[in-house]
Amino acid sequence: MPPLVVETIASLQEFVGREIAVTDWLIMTQERIDRFAETTDDQQWIHVDPERAQKESPYGSTIAHGFLTLSLLSHFMKQAIQFRNGLRMAVNYGLNRVRFPAPVRPGANVRARIRLLRLEEVSDALQAVFSVTMEVENSDKPCCVAEWVVRYYQ
Repeated sequence: MPPLVVETIASLQEFVGREIAVTDWLIMTQERIDRFAETTDDQQWIHVDPERAQKESPYGSTIAHGFLTLSLLSHFMKQAIQFRNGLRMAVNYGLNRVRFPAPVRPGANVRARIRLLRLEEVSDALQAVFSVTMEVENSDKPCCVAEWVVRYYQ
């Protein structure tokens, strides 16, 4: 799905309550998982030891860190929305809710469905609250469900 292209930040108002994007698939590689483990110093065997994970993990393989999956929100948001004018900067303001209902195994494709829940004026910015559901290809359960708050400054 091509990105939603809007003239200004205020133009987002007409999309409140609507799904604005379904992103392209992104493959989750073991290399990406290993790099994330090294960067965050979270090298638990369930993420980085394929042989042990195959024998001992309930998933039968290594799995991506939940925080790795969550960190891909920025990547997916770049695919979802583009502003033509008036955007000075966007700031990740935080998350209201996050859950990881299903694992992401190496080799799996993931993508995001993004819905704009609310758009509110706050001090010198517009604050958008997005519902993001990250899907794993050929899975009935999402791998991440989050409510993400982004502040847009003109």
